[in-house]
Amino acid sequence: MIRVQYFARYREVLGLDCEELPGTFANMNDVRQHLISRGDAWAVLAEPGLMCARNEELCSLSEPVQDGDEVAFFPTVTGG
Repeated sequence: MIRVQYFARYREVLGLDCEELPGTFANMNDVRQHLISRGDAWAVLAEPGLMCARNEELCSLSEPVQDGDEVAFFPTVTGG
Protein backbone atom coordinates (compact mmCIF):
# COMPACT_ATOMS: atom_id res chain seq x y z
CA MET A 1 0.00 0.00 0.00
CA ILE A 2 1.20 3.51 -0.74
CA ARG A 3 0.05 6.78 0.77
CA VAL A 4 -0.81 9.50 -1.75
CA GLN A 5 -0.94 13.17 -0.79
CA TYR A 6 -2.43 16.00 -2.85
CA PHE A 7 -1.37 19.61 -2.42
CA ALA A 8 -2.51 23.11 -3.39
CA ARG A 9 -5.06 23.26 -6.20
CA TYR A 10 -5.11 19.47 -6.62
CA ARG A 11 -6.33 19.09 -3.05
CA GLU A 12 -9.06 21.65 -3.71
CA VAL A 13 -10.20 20.11 -7.01
CA LEU A 14 -10.18 16.53 -5.71
CA GLY A 15 -11.70 17.35 -2.33
CA LEU A 16 -9.19 15.34 -0.30
CA ASP A 17 -5.69 15.74 0.98
CA CYS A 18 -4.54 12.13 1.15
CA GLU A 19 -5.52 8.50 0.68
CA GLU A 20 -4.00 5.04 0.71
CA LEU A 21 -3.85 2.96 -2.45
CA PRO A 22 -3.60 -0.81 -2.37
CA GLY A 23 -1.86 -2.57 -5.21
CA THR A 24 1.47 -2.60 -6.95
CA PHE A 25 2.76 0.26 -9.07
CA ALA A 26 6.03 0.31 -11.02
CA ASN A 27 6.60 4.06 -10.87
CA MET A 28 5.07 7.44 -10.13
CA ASN A 29 3.47 7.62 -13.56
CA ASP A 30 1.66 4.31 -12.94
CA VAL A 31 0.18 5.81 -9.78
CA ARG A 32 -0.80 8.96 -11.65
CA GLN A 33 -2.40 7.01 -14.52
CA HIS A 34 -4.35 4.88 -12.04
CA LEU A 35 -5.75 8.03 -10.45
CA ILE A 36 -6.52 9.73 -13.79
CA SER A 37 -8.49 6.64 -14.85
CA ARG A 38 -11.05 7.50 -12.16
CA GLY A 39 -12.31 10.19 -14.55
CA ASP A 40 -13.96 13.56 -14.00
CA ALA A 41 -12.00 15.77 -11.57
CA TRP A 42 -9.08 13.32 -11.56
CA ALA A 43 -8.11 14.56 -15.04
CA VAL A 44 -6.43 17.47 -13.25
CA LEU A 45 -3.49 15.10 -12.60
CA ALA A 46 -2.87 14.91 -16.36
CA GLU A 47 -1.64 18.51 -16.43
CA PRO A 48 1.79 18.88 -18.03
CA GLY A 49 3.06 21.03 -15.13
CA LEU A 50 2.42 18.36 -12.48
CA MET A 51 5.23 17.89 -9.98
CA CYS A 52 5.73 14.89 -7.74
CA ALA A 53 7.69 13.63 -4.77
CA ARG A 54 8.46 10.21 -3.32
CA ASN A 55 9.16 9.99 0.40
CA GLU A 56 9.46 13.80 0.59
CA GLU A 57 12.04 14.03 -2.22
CA LEU A 58 11.19 15.69 -5.53
CA CYS A 59 11.34 13.18 -8.35
CA SER A 60 10.29 12.48 -11.92
CA LEU A 61 7.30 10.44 -13.02
CA SER A 62 9.70 7.59 -13.90
CA GLU A 63 10.74 7.25 -10.21
CA PRO A 64 10.08 3.68 -8.98
CA VAL A 65 7.64 3.23 -6.12
CA GLN A 66 7.25 0.38 -3.69
CA ASP A 67 4.95 -0.74 -0.92
CA GLY A 68 5.11 1.64 2.04
CA ASP A 69 6.12 4.71 0.03
CA GLU A 70 4.54 8.10 0.47
CA VAL A 71 3.98 9.93 -2.80
CA ALA A 72 2.74 13.45 -3.43
CA PHE A 73 1.38 15.34 -6.40
CA PHE A 74 1.27 19.13 -6.67
CA PRO A 75 1.05 21.77 -9.40
CA THR A 76 4.03 23.82 -10.47
CA VAL A 77 4.54 26.67 -8.04
CA THR A 78 4.99 30.15 -9.44
CA GLY A 79 5.56 33.31 -7.57
CA GLY A 80 6.32 36.91 -7.94
